[in-house]
Amino acid sequence: MQFLDATIHAPLFWAMSRLAPRKGDSVTQANKEQIASLFDEVAETHHRVYRITDGVDDDWASWYADWMLNLSELPDLLGARPIRSHLVHALVQLDRDHTSDGGGEPWPAFYARRLPQLLEP
Repeated sequence: MQFLDATIHAPLFWAMSRLAPRKGDSVTQANKEQIASLFDEVAETHHRVYRITDGVDDDWASWYADWMLNLSELPDLLGARPIRSHLVHALVQLDRDHTSDGGGEPWPAFYARRLPQLLEP
């Protein structure tokens, strides 16, 4: 069995990678809507837990990730359980992206739409 040399066949590998379905593309619109609902739920839960500080928590992304991985349906909706540190990083990136240019889209919908692509291997 012969294998293609990626250095010689780079255009072929690039074309194949563009055609292959990505994990983020396999998350249905219905699942994205459910993920947006989970973001609403985690935000409300976090605010209740941190009521003494009016929801202020500099490490909110870690708290959200822990709750979403262990107390929600997020892994099932994504089709795989993300690595916790990857989810934390994705949440921080989504916050930065939405803050800089969310385009007026509510943050839960924005996060739900983009999260699957950020968690791709």
